[in-house]
Amino acid sequence: MKSPICDMLGIDFPLVAFTHCRDVVVEVSKAGGFGVLGAAGYGPETLEIELNWIDEHIDGKPYGVDLIAPTSMATTDETTAEETLDMVPDEHRDFARGILARHNIDTSDLYRAQVGSGGGFLTENRATNIIDVAFSHPIKLIANALGVPPRYMLDMAKARGVVAAALVGAREHAIKQVEAGVDVLVVAGTEAGGHCGEVSTMVLVPEVLQAIEEHGRSTPVLAAGGIVTGRQMAACMAMGAAGAWTGSMWLTTAEAETSPVIKEKYVQANSRQTVRSQARTGKYSRQLRSPWTDAWESEEAPTPLPMPLQSLVSEPALGKVTKLAEGGHEGARMLATSFVGQGVGLMNSIQTTRQVVYEFMEDFLKASERLATALGE
Repeated sequence: MKSPICDMLGIDFPLVAFTHCRDVVVEVSKAGGFGVLGAAGYGPETLEIELNWIDEHIDGKPYGVDLIAPTSMATTDETTAEETLDMVPDEHRDFARGILARHNIDTSDLYRAQVGSGGGFLTENRATNIIDVAFSHPIKLIANALGVPPRYMLDMAKARGVVAAALVGAREHAIKQVEAGVDVLVVAGTEAGGHCGEVSTMVLVPEVLQAIEEHGRSTPVLAAGGIVTGRQMAACMAMGAAGAWTGSMWLTTAEAETSPVIKEKYVQANSRQTVRSQARTGKYSRQLRSPWTDAWESEEAPTPLPMPLQSLVSEPALGKVTKLAEGGHEGARMLATSFVGQGVGLMNSIQTTRQVVYEFMEDFLKASERLATALGE
């Protein structure tokens, strides 16, 4: 295909797959797309293990890494684990305990011996360590999911010929990113799973393209947010995008490490069964609706804490919920939730990653043919 993304990344088809599963990264890249490993939650040692495995199995195909190094957080590199935990009010932990207790889940050990952390979000020094590991491997792209990438990352990418990308959810964010020197913008509409803004993909993509053009830039755009079919990518490319950045659609693949309970919920869900809330990470993110998310949206719920403190409330609770749900606990099965976009309504079966890629390509070609016919070509 003729796309600047294909040229920049050395791929056949401008389908980028964000995933936390190394097997999916490999399978997408081998099928002609581009796999990106989500490195949130990894330390330098574990990331090294994951990337070594990818290098050994990807047959020289290109791939990338995605980090979450937020522009602003409530903690810094100087904040100790104990200090971080002390910043979490008992009110929030008690509220979480109450939700679980109402679903017959024992909470006596829920926050016992909890270790303070960033919940996968990187402060400046932690980001530098992770970035060093990423650049020690033959990656073709490195992306930051929240805010302008650290200067260190941008400089390293430029020096090593690696494409630097950043996710944006608003016009003004896109302008800041191109001014900082980002090579590719991932323009994510509110339909996206995980962290997302308020504007729909159909509106945001052309708005960002117009804004960067007015600033005299020609930075390629990958459309994101609710995209799970080839026809959606074709529509975005008709608006000027150079390809698609996808995430949710890989959660129901056979290779994905998604909990079987969550996979089952995804396959059965429709597009209206997601909610955009601050109650998971402290910043707005989209996830599958459940009694857990409903409780945090109620009037009785405490105001979500800033990142990364809210994760110290939600992740231990939801981790326990998922584990119990997998063991058949009915109350936990009801509460179980995870990040997913509105495209979940189109994710109706579990297939291999390669099947998903090939069906996506076929759907894209059919949509392109329909557009060509409409234009009389």
